[in-house]
Amino acid sequence: MTISSAKFTSARRSLWHRVRFQLGIGLLLSVLLPYAVRYQFDAGTPGMPPLNNSLVATTLALIAGYYSFRKVSQYPGVRVSYHILPTFAATYGAALATFFFLRLDYSRLHFLTSFALCVVWYFIVYSRLQRRHRVRIAVVPFGEVNRLYKIADVIWVPLEDPAETALAVDGIVADLRADIPDAWERFLADRALAGMLVMHVKQMEESLTGRVAIDHLSENNFGSLIPGIVYGKVKRLGDLVASILVLPFLLPPLLLVALLIKLDSPGPAFFTQERMGYRGQVFRMYKFRSMRPETAPADARTAAMTQDDDARVTRIGRFIRKYRVDELPQVINILKGEMSWIGPRPEAVPLSLWYEAELPFYRYRHIVRPGITGWAQVNQGHVAEVTDVLWKLQYDFYYIRNFSSWLDILIVARTIRTILTGFGAR
Repeated sequence: MTISSAKFTSARRSLWHRVRFQLGIGLLLSVLLPYAVRYQFDAGTPGMPPLNNSLVATTLALIAGYYSFRKVSQYPGVRVSYHILPTFAATYGAALATFFFLRLDYSRLHFLTSFALCVVWYFIVYSRLQRRHRVRIAVVPFGEVNRLYKIADVIWVPLEDPAETALAVDGIVADLRADIPDAWERFLADRALAGMLVMHVKQMEESLTGRVAIDHLSENNFGSLIPGIVYGKVKRLGDLVASILVLPFLLPPLLLVALLIKLDSPGPAFFTQERMGYRGQVFRMYKFRSMRPETAPADARTAAMTQDDDARVTRIGRFIRKYRVDELPQVINILKGEMSWIGPRPEAVPLSLWYEAELPFYRYRHIVRPGITGWAQVNQGHVAEVTDVLWKLQYDFYYIRNFSSWLDILIVARTIRTILTGFGAR
């Protein structure tokens, strides 16, 4: 038997993994079934056109939501079930917003029923898949592959013979820069031609950890870290529109929080600080004040750091920091073009200069606009020490390399979970 005809196949072969099954049953259960039930009551009545409109809209919303969270699931460490609700809420919400602005009639009951059944179905699907399956990756035993075994939640399968014919895995990883024997190179080529996922060790490590190693910039392929220019412009427009839309709704709670801060401790309600921003430009960032004003001069770098259980944090400050309420005034920075909703967090100027002196390529993170939330924040939380910042920088570089709407959607979903749990706050 030749390698190309071997039983070296993907571990994911069940019916539950198939797109047609997941999407087909989803449409049948969440769109066609509610439509059929309502049709019996609305046929021949004025309620029929709104129901037909809703049928089309919910079909498109379900398909868009399905492919969105499938795309999001490709990123490292993603439990897809965590992102089903926010993803479908976004697509169904967009459909409803379209009806609202175009003044089209629709069936609220059909929308609500379709959305609820859709979420329930995909929770069932992905809960079942995640309970039954762990990623299995075969490892070609040459070069620097041993570090992969430190990555948890993956079943690593060391290969011993390039003639292996009966192993079910989700992909193969190899150090393609190593001196690999001809038999193993033919094995990798045949598996790639057969449709098996074959990845370089560095790509696999980045995919599973969500970080880009930054020991040597030449190894990172500098050009691959340049973010998409077109998406950057589209994102800036989206930031501006979103800020204009949410600002009227934010003003009342912002005023309430400002009042509570004033009543809780002496000092201004708002805190401003110079931060290092887009393309290395310094800007003044706005936050709610969550600490008592400094009573004595302090080293600028030390003063810019927030330690665990920092004594300077006020009672109200502890709450607004935990749930990220203190960051909301930065919508002003977004309107001014200094920040984005999503991006690497801007550091205080003294800290940024310190990190630049200690860490190679730190300034490169300024190639995109800083954000209120970001990939490093939802994965690592707040850090200050150089050793921790090195890891944070690897997350930032991963975001820059994978700069896209799909990664931003994932960050939004994880940010919601972060806000609810208070993860990473100090």
